[in-house]
Amino acid sequence: MSLPRIGEFIYPWGNGHYSRMSRLDAELTNMIPDAETYVYSKGAIYERLLHNATHPERVGHIMMPTPIDGRMGPDLPRCMYNILLPTYGNPPLVKQIASYLKEEGRIYDAQKFDLVINDGDMGSNVIAERRGVPSLFVTNQFRPRLWASRFYFYPALEFVAHQIAKATRILVADSPPPYTMCELNLNFPAKVADKVTYVGHFTHKSVVVDHKTTDLQKMIDGVEFGYWMRTGNRSTNKGTGLLYEEAFVQPSMRYRRRIISHADPDVDTTVMDRKGRRYSISEAYDKKVDWLQIDVGFLSDDDKDAILDACQYAVVNGSHTVLGEILGGKGRPVVGMPIYDEHTNNLRWVQKRGLGVLAHNPREAAAGVEHILYDTERFAQAISEFQNNFDGNGAHNAAKIAAGMLEK
Repeated sequence: MSLPRIGEFIYPWGNGHYSRMSRLDAELTNMIPDAETYVYSKGAIYERLLHNATHPERVGHIMMPTPIDGRMGPDLPRCMYNILLPTYGNPPLVKQIASYLKEEGRIYDAQKFDLVINDGDMGSNVIAERRGVPSLFVTNQFRPRLWASRFYFYPALEFVAHQIAKATRILVADSPPPYTMCELNLNFPAKVADKVTYVGHFTHKSVVVDHKTTDLQKMIDGVEFGYWMRTGNRSTNKGTGLLYEEAFVQPSMRYRRRIISHADPDVDTTVMDRKGRRYSISEAYDKKVDWLQIDVGFLSDDDKDAILDACQYAVVNGSHTVLGEILGGKGRPVVGMPIYDEHTNNLRWVQKRGLGVLAHNPREAAAGVEHILYDTERFAQAISEFQNNFDGNGAHNAAKIAAGMLEK
């Protein structure tokens, strides 16, 4: 009997899709050890998959269409222009879609998948339905509510939702209602309700072996600080960083300690003192520098856990995966400055339940930090209730569903 074959198609816009699927793969390896898993994406996500792969020959590159980067998120005018016309080296979107669907079809025909798991790639749903292959679609969005000024996107959202609905089952990476953080981004119609399962958040569970306290961890011991997290694709990351810099010059923030995670391999870890002088982390620790800001390119899982355990609050853009880790996993209040409507919807839900503050600009972000620090106990009580109802076993639950479908 041939080994079961699983195909995974990961949308390459942002890191959330990659994070979820990497955690799901760890569960699948334990649950279905004899399965052969083939993974496909493009760009930086493809490079990360290839770098971390046990079987690099099972990692494939495929040109999934993605938005054109702008100053802060997608460049909407260029994206609209690119639908029918070439733009900044990008072929017309209709041509891109046709090409990538043909390529996915060839992959399906060659690999003969027994099951396909798609995180964000709705095109693979279409191919799976045509080929009669069982498919799972992992998501935290279906028909998100939009800002009133962007009502013209609703036809496109309806089209996307129609393609998502072609999956055999839709797995929502969130806790069941009424504790569904991405509630405003779903809005499932009755006709797809029987396909939907709330599997829980795909939170990360670090396993630390031979733990050694790092100089960074020593520097934050007993110190009050906030964690400012940059994430997402390049334009989202850069846009978030610009907003943070504006927040830091607000009068209430000038002397508040912060650690900034840049999610950028080109950023070295440096420590800045209150006079603006920079040090390496080891030099700053040895000299007992009275630090104001620590910049880190990428945090290790161990350092990230230590920072989230010790910080008073976290500032984020409202990414669903990040909110699940920080609120549900670590129980820290958040200040959110959204980039996309998806982020705004998540943060509206969070603010309504007293778990954090939605900030529309850097001035409001600084005020949000002060609000959290002033009303610490009230935020702590709301987060405690949220954590009691938080389901962080999404990766395990999704893997069980995948295993059950393979058995059938």
